[in-house]
Amino acid sequence: MPKKILIFSIAYYPFVGGAEVTVKEITDRLVPLGGDGFQFDMITLHLDKKPARRRGGSPKFEKIGNINVYRIGGIKLLFPFFAFLKARELHKKNLYDLTWSMMAAYAGFAALFFKLFHPKIPYLLTLQEGDPIDYIKKKVRFVYPIFKKIFIKADHIQAISNYLADWAKQMGAKCQIEVVPNGVDIKQFSIFNFQFSKNDLKKKLNIKNDEKIIITTSRLVEKNGIGDLIGAIDILANRNKLPVKLLICGEGELEEKLKFQVINYKLQEKVLFLGQVSHNDLPRYLWISDVFCRPSLSEGLGNSFLEAMAAGVPVVATPVGGIPDFLKDGETGLFCEVNNPRSIAEKVKIYLENNELRGKIIANAQKMVSEKYDWNLIASKMRNIFHKL
Repeated sequence: MPKKILIFSIAYYPFVGGAEVTVKEITDRLVPLGGDGFQFDMITLHLDKKPARRRGGSPKFEKIGNINVYRIGGIKLLFPFFAFLKARELHKKNLYDLTWSMMAAYAGFAALFFKLFHPKIPYLLTLQEGDPIDYIKKKVRFVYPIFKKIFIKADHIQAISNYLADWAKQMGAKCQIEVVPNGVDIKQFSIFNFQFSKNDLKKKLNIKNDEKIIITTSRLVEKNGIGDLIGAIDILANRNKLPVKLLICGEGELEEKLKFQVINYKLQEKVLFLGQVSHNDLPRYLWISDVFCRPSLSEGLGNSFLEAMAAGVPVVATPVGGIPDFLKDGETGLFCEVNNPRSIAEKVKIYLENNELRGKIIANAQKMVSEKYDWNLIASKMRNIFHKL
């Protein structure tokens, strides 16, 4: 019989971020084959404004890939309690062999409550957090002693970067802590696997032949530093008179503020807000781009950087969080300073002017991603963790 794993996740498809992609990529590769396989159930929050299928929302239950997805109502703040109750109900029927929390906070609290009532069932905590640690601690300050127990009660912690592994130690984790990063679907991001016309997409976006394209794929929130990137485009386009265009793929709370910044800098012809681009369509926008840049203030790991590398786009990033795990300055990318548009512009300009360095970095980065961050390799490592537990 397959081993039964219950996943706690605050969000899941169709709401897609790094954590959601991670769960699907791993579970899709761990098919339930006889006694060596797994059955995955998930409890997640119903984020649709129209919850009923007949009204256009997601159903309360559906199977997505290899996961049976159970959506529960309510607000984020109450998710741990309702998820715990749903888990107890499902456990009576399914008798789970393992619980798996995607990130601490909401999902972690639900997994902790379940662990307290079912201490013999192993509990795996995955750390995917991208927000600054100080910000997270501030958010949970009123329940901080309980929040620490999410780490202390875990039977195994899998962190996607050394930065997050160190955080687990600081939070008092007593179990084994293992770094298993997120991965990349190498085939999906390799242009050689598809028939694709760069010129057609450039024409659709009204990009001229001589324009160099800088791209960022980011939630439009403070931690991703998009305002600093727009400041760098101001330096490159308005002051240095370079023919550049910035593609911003993503949505978020700062969208209107960033659009006002673009108007203020008179960059309306130089910055395109493309909105939320599906993960399937994302490679096409990377393939027409000359430089990828996200000048983050914090980062758990940074899937978007790895995807850009796999697509053959050289990366400019800040040396924060988990980014130094894969970006070596001058070898697999270039580092810029945090909160420094001038530094960002200087590093982008290096790529645009130094073809030899650009080619070397692209080749090194693609080789590294292929050897260390392929999803098949990551799924194999996660299989070993599941069996160990």
